[in-house]
Amino acid sequence: MNDAAKLVERYLATWNMTDAAERRAEIDTIWAEEARYVDPLADVTGRDAIDAVITAVQGQFPGMVFTLAGDVDAHHDVARFTWHLGPEGGEAIVIGFDVAVLTGDGRIREVHGFLDRVPAL
Repeated sequence: MNDAAKLVERYLATWNMTDAAERRAEIDTIWAEEARYVDPLADVTGRDAIDAVITAVQGQFPGMVFTLAGDVDAHHDVARFTWHLGPEGGEAIVIGFDVAVLTGDGRIREVHGFLDRVPAL
């Protein structure tokens, strides 16, 4: 497994961390200080704001987990990957595709997220 794939696994793991202190420590480790996260529902900059988005998603989808759905495709400082959100071991209710831009020191500088499947409202 390459470094980008390991970083993506850690990134997805933060979305599953419900202990706020543990999650924040991991965010501080893997995200650049002025990192940006953007998807159709959010556009935030900075670790505090990224942590707040993760907290909000956990509140909206309690008990659901993010999993990597396939291989991480990476070159240079860019990685793309598909993820699923659903009950542990169950069918995904949300499917998304992210593109992560990495820093030279192996942190996440930006994530651009796309939602391929979302539950009907």
